[in-house]
Amino acid sequence: MTAIAFSNARLINPEADSDTVGWLHVVDGRIKAHGEGEAPELDADLIDCNGKCLAPGIVDIGVKVCEPGERHKESYKSAGLAAAAGGVTTMITRPDTSPPIDTPETLEFATRRAQADTPVNVLPMAALTKGREGREMTEIGFLLDAGAVAFTDCDHVVANTKVFSRALTYARSCGALVIAHPQEPGLSAGAAATSGKFAALRGLPAVSARAERMGLDRDIALLEMTGAAYHADQITTARALPALERAKRNGLDITAGTSIHHLTLNELDVADYRTFFKVKPPLRSEEDRQAVIEAVRTGLIDTISSMHTPQDEESKRLPFEEAASGAVALETLLPAALRLYHSDQLDLPTLFRAMALNPAKRLGLASGRLSEEAPADLVVFDPDVPFVLDRFTLKSKSQNTPFDGQRMQGKVVATYVAGKEVYRRA
Repeated sequence: MTAIAFSNARLINPEADSDTVGWLHVVDGRIKAHGEGEAPELDADLIDCNGKCLAPGIVDIGVKVCEPGERHKESYKSAGLAAAAGGVTTMITRPDTSPPIDTPETLEFATRRAQADTPVNVLPMAALTKGREGREMTEIGFLLDAGAVAFTDCDHVVANTKVFSRALTYARSCGALVIAHPQEPGLSAGAAATSGKFAALRGLPAVSARAERMGLDRDIALLEMTGAAYHADQITTARALPALERAKRNGLDITAGTSIHHLTLNELDVADYRTFFKVKPPLRSEEDRQAVIEAVRTGLIDTISSMHTPQDEESKRLPFEEAASGAVALETLLPAALRLYHSDQLDLPTLFRAMALNPAKRLGLASGRLSEEAPADLVVFDPDVPFVLDRFTLKSKSQNTPFDGQRMQGKVVATYVAGKEVYRRA
């Protein structure tokens, strides 16, 4: 029996919506007990947290690892090290690889690589349609048996409504979760910015914020037809929120996420065509950003994710509209999220409800909480330590982060997976 006791910890408990000083006892990789105040006498190795925060490890939906096909951008080994350093104990990986993960054989290859090379939990998603081309659905039942936890074509919207409705119907019969990217594909094709004065002044091809609302409206109509389980990967505009609220109120099996970049950055951060700020969907207005923060606070938006998307220098050092979209964020997810805590917009239990508890619940995982018998996937962090981010210190192979050179506050001290320490800050 291996036992650990964390003492003098600031326990961030998203289930209880509490932030208290206390202790936590781990036995054989699972949480045995926790409480407030001083730790009792326990037969365990004692770890004094010295007043630092102890929270459930982050469950990050939508991480891109570039195996197979583009290992030079990110491997399972480098992504796993970055995740551990960022307090991410479970990565839910995307199938938008080269080739896409759309067969049981490809899925099993990725799973073997992940198990061999990563210190954190890795759960794969599979493509919803073959080749992510939106024409023919994948073998959802076989992929579920091979270990897929959800199905998504990522940012390739299934434009054919009949194909998408059939896929949703089949997914419902299998009990599978479908994750979609709510955008109207015709309007959003080729867009590099959100429509408005800024995009017009910069001469950038833009898309209206209404494209997100239109895509979500279509998907909600199909959910009413099929009854499928659905998660919107990124809701980033105020205009989409009323439709989401009505769908939830009407009892549809729908949840929604947003990315850390859309919570902490806006369209003006692009400034003089800085391509590290080019993400998909494009950064929105400050009004949209504030509306999405409020939706996370109230629980209308359920999850926050990194949408970790590695791109090499050659893909980013191009004119803005030609540059690849995406940013790495496994290591910056927590310190960026702490900006919202330090600005008194979201408290720590709310942040970890969105980053750990809700993602775990949506995927049927036992992690993401501090309850008894939950896996001891934990992160110890200091929310107050200041630093200036240097992208060349990141553990990801690609360093395309919009936070390079920015003042940030909050660092991971240690990360534990099933009670085993997988990272400790030097």
